[in-house]
Amino acid sequence: MSLMDQYKKKLVTAEQAARVVKSGDWVEYGSFLGMVRACDKALAARKGELRDVKIRSCVTAYAPEVILADPKGEVFTWISWHFSGADRKFADKGVPVYYTPVKYCEVPRYCREEIDDLDVFMLQVNPMDKNGFFNFGPQCSHSKALCDRAKTVIVEVNKNQPRCLGGFEEAVHISEVDYIVEGENPPLTQIPAPPISELDKKVAFFIVEEMKNGSCIQLGIGGMPNAVGMMIAESDLKDLGCHTEMLVDAYVHMFNAGKLTGRKKQIDPGKLVYTFALGTQLLYDFLDDNPWCATYPVSYTNKPSIVALNDNVVTINNAIEIDLYGQVCSESSGFRQITGTGGQLDFVLAGYESRGGKSIVCLPSSYKDKEGKIRSRIVLPAPGGIVTVSRTINHIVVTEFGKVNMKGKNTWQRAEELIGIAHPDTRDELIKAAEVQGIWRNSNRRDG
Repeated sequence: MSLMDQYKKKLVTAEQAARVVKSGDWVEYGSFLGMVRACDKALAARKGELRDVKIRSCVTAYAPEVILADPKGEVFTWISWHFSGADRKFADKGVPVYYTPVKYCEVPRYCREEIDDLDVFMLQVNPMDKNGFFNFGPQCSHSKALCDRAKTVIVEVNKNQPRCLGGFEEAVHISEVDYIVEGENPPLTQIPAPPISELDKKVAFFIVEEMKNGSCIQLGIGGMPNAVGMMIAESDLKDLGCHTEMLVDAYVHMFNAGKLTGRKKQIDPGKLVYTFALGTQLLYDFLDDNPWCATYPVSYTNKPSIVALNDNVVTINNAIEIDLYGQVCSESSGFRQITGTGGQLDFVLAGYESRGGKSIVCLPSSYKDKEGKIRSRIVLPAPGGIVTVSRTINHIVVTEFGKVNMKGKNTWQRAEELIGIAHPDTRDELIKAAEVQGIWRNSNRRDG
């Protein structure tokens, strides 16, 4: 049977595809920009016919119709591998949405070996190519692992998905697909980088100082990493490499400025390596059929032993707060889930394992509460705070007041140095707290 004959045989409407789902099923919705739209709407319309359907995604890119149709979670239970702003807003409103803690590089293995039987995997894809492959677009991640595990695979074609070259496991063949839905071709969600503040620029300055020609960089999400990328684009640095989990607009600016050549990389030389991408149309157009870029499953992009095959890796990630012992919280505020572990732990490990490499965690020193009072983001261990990066593996911490190296430092040295990069208005209070905890010596510095 020809490829087009197979295509026609498997082509169904979104409503027909949604009928595959039965009560009690586990369903995966695709991740990031690959979440289904037409099939989501069709499944939501079946609320009255179903019960106990578990639906999982990763970084919810829009408000799913199944949640809007069932905000009490009476039929559909929503689970996320990593909370997005949409997930967080639902949780804050009391909608029952749940987070799955992960070490991101291990997720393909979870999908193949650990999770409950997967009944249906539905995801957005690029149109079928001449060889019968549907490209996953900018969300390679764990997509192929889910295709391998699912009893039924449904692809929803979106012509606006860029064709992202591999790498490997960047596509699924029609022979592995059960149903094809020609979707409504919605434009991809655009996530502009937040404006760069003066504080971001100060932090970025300290971070860029840690780089040299030939460094291989990983940027996380947020204003500070974006500021780093923009500062690199305007710097004298050259022959930088890219091996990251998330590709963002800042990489396009660095590439266009001639900073990213990848010539000094030990693996994938000349390639911008990533597992998913989120940004604006500038980024999506850059990725489309671009041989400078290579997308891989997250088991490759994030595995520390693979990343560290490159020399001089510098990883840059955000934190919500850090305690005086050096423990990093990057995913929650008390018991409130904000994001997830994501690949931060993977890249903190990878940066330090790389020859000449560095792992950097950055954060503002403080914030203002509702009353306008300055509150420190360098804190004592907080009850309910989730530790994303343990104190034993944390390396360099940066705020707008400077940077400190945690490696080889005892408890009182850590407290002293972290207080030294805290907001000046909070330092006396932190010293008193450190004294109570027994991690402050009388001979420690008390200068502001």
